[in-house]
Amino acid sequence: MSDLSIKPHIQIAATEMNFTKDDLIKKFRSLFPNQFDYLKSSDFQMGSGLYYPEDETLRYELSFTKLVNGKRIYGSVGFVGESLEIEQFNYQPANVTEALFPPKVSKEEAKEIAIALLKKFKDGKKYLFEPDSLNYYSRQLLTDPIHYSFSFARTENKVPLADQRIEVSVLGNGEIVGLYRNPMNKNASTFDDVKRVIDENKVLEKVKGNLTVELHYQIENDYQTNRINDRSVQLVYKPTSNLRGVHALSGKWLTARDYVDKLPKNTKLKKISAKPIPAKYNGITKEEAKKITEQALDIYPDTWKLSVQSIGEYTNYGGQEVFSVQYMYQGENGGHGSNLEIDKKTGEIIQFYDVTAQILEQAAEKPVKADKISEQEALAKAKNYLLKWVPSYLHEYANPIADSYYEERPGTYYFNFPRILNGVIVMDDQINVSIAANGSLNSLSVMYQEVKEWPSIESAITEEMAKEIFKEALSLKLNYMKQEQKNNHHYDLVYLPVFNGQMFSSMDANSGKWNSLFNVSDFPEVSHPWAQEELNYLISAKILEVKEFDNFNGDTAVTKEEALKTLMNALTYFYDGRFYDSSENKSQTFENIDPKHPLYQMVEQAVEMGIILPSDTIFPVDAPITKEEMAVWHIRALGLELAAKQSGIYKLDFKDGDQVRKEYIGHVALANSLGLFTTEQNSFNPAKEVTYAELAVSTIRLAHEIAKKGSSQRYY
Repeated sequence: MSDLSIKPHIQIAATEMNFTKDDLIKKFRSLFPNQFDYLKSSDFQMGSGLYYPEDETLRYELSFTKLVNGKRIYGSVGFVGESLEIEQFNYQPANVTEALFPPKVSKEEAKEIAIALLKKFKDGKKYLFEPDSLNYYSRQLLTDPIHYSFSFARTENKVPLADQRIEVSVLGNGEIVGLYRNPMNKNASTFDDVKRVIDENKVLEKVKGNLTVELHYQIENDYQTNRINDRSVQLVYKPTSNLRGVHALSGKWLTARDYVDKLPKNTKLKKISAKPIPAKYNGITKEEAKKITEQALDIYPDTWKLSVQSIGEYTNYGGQEVFSVQYMYQGENGGHGSNLEIDKKTGEIIQFYDVTAQILEQAAEKPVKADKISEQEALAKAKNYLLKWVPSYLHEYANPIADSYYEERPGTYYFNFPRILNGVIVMDDQINVSIAANGSLNSLSVMYQEVKEWPSIESAITEEMAKEIFKEALSLKLNYMKQEQKNNHHYDLVYLPVFNGQMFSSMDANSGKWNSLFNVSDFPEVSHPWAQEELNYLISAKILEVKEFDNFNGDTAVTKEEALKTLMNALTYFYDGRFYDSSENKSQTFENIDPKHPLYQMVEQAVEMGIILPSDTIFPVDAPITKEEMAVWHIRALGLELAAKQSGIYKLDFKDGDQVRKEYIGHVALANSLGLFTTEQNSFNPAKEVTYAELAVSTIRLAHEIAKKGSSQRYY
């Protein structure tokens, strides 16, 4: 989410605004000539002007919407300052079929389109394209358009500014559909003199001489199933977090807080509690969860009545069974609500956010002023709250090893308590606590992932060996950076450490090989005489699963399991990030696919969507799928089952039309007329087993038909 979307803003009266709607429309059309000529002035709406509390530069919003050929298009654009510089743009076109795979424009062509837009900006020449730093693309539906995302960094003296970037999104049909730039500051900035930088090689040797690495557990989730049993854990080495960079003029170390002459030593891991602390409860009921909520949160009994609205139970992302409690504070003039999570096993509140400030604001009351506590006092408060709220977790978490963060405007300290196992940090598992300047608890979040097996640290290469690998992979990147201080308008030149060509890198502690961020892999390409492009796209998009690339043959027949996986991966995100209520009544359609089966969610969703019918007691996972059967699945996915059942109105002109089963004549006729499956020498070959190549091509054709109908939302 962009900073702009979460910043509080203040609206201004129309009389204070310097521009009219027509002014904004004229500026908009100059940036996108000819693209939006079909929009009239009446299709646009101008929002009230606004500015941010810390930045009084006026901003203006323009939105538009129109019904085009029965489909709704909409978009918005934000301008800033007297020159109406574009700050953000979002657009949802009505027709995106030309942006589906295969796209109308290549990524290189899309980049040139983005660069052409930047050239129209007042300061566009100062922005330079930066290659993909993360190289991460999540799986997308085949019915969704291809998006190309490009990042451009503003430069000064040909050096990029870390906090001034423009992100541009271009569809596969060449249309620009998104733009975001960091909010521009009207205040004049000053910059370190690039001519005075220390020689890069000297700094490189300095960093190498002080480089330290740490062993971490990295949990890797299968985001397609989110099952605990599908999680794996890898041992990785990472550079220690006490070094951010080196000031390029003075040579001082940049830490999380400031520049220092001497690099701080690594903080030793020390658990919050040396021994396990018993939980207050050994399992709780819904009624007890309600009482725990009331005891913890009923803090305004005289003026604000606390009421528990509902209590649900489910298994959270980490694998813990929890009660999710929705509650409300009700006053004379309204109410304010939120939710929290309680661990069912321990009765401890593990997710909480304080709404006191909102309650007082709604009641037009001011919080009682108190002197700001120190960081050490805030840390002591945080640990006391942990002891009170989640004692049974504390023997698995350590005191903060990274500096706390203090946010000035709300007056809040933020602390991170990492999880420790076998003396090793568990990445992404931590307890986050925020403490208000008056010492009250603002928020609490316990991240704890259930894992069945942890790899032994005995198998890892030594720390010295890992350090040498990191040294070999180390390079430096010169950036202009502004320290987070109030009213600071100066940019420092900083050398940032880069390992293996990436800002965020880790190394497999067993093999000594580099991991890509998010565990992204470059898949080998497969070859095929007529379906190579389609096969490689589905493989790279993680829609088609290939286990052995060396032995892959696109003309091999696929099983019903493989066909169903590919079809569902292409059409729906139904099982990504989905947590089921533990009380949900799980149905079972087929005897051999129970709730513990890896295909369970996929099969049940396919039944719900009508792609496969519950007419048999067994789903033949390993059986090959025929061309006729695949045609039936595709027509059902298109929502044409009722039309296809009217078999008497269809005539098959194939030589082998009589070989199509009577009940599927309509499905085959429709599949053929839509081009999903074609004939060979005027024969449909209904009993022919579908190959990987045929599956890839037909699935992509199906996605295009679904997109034309505008019905892809059925599958979310």
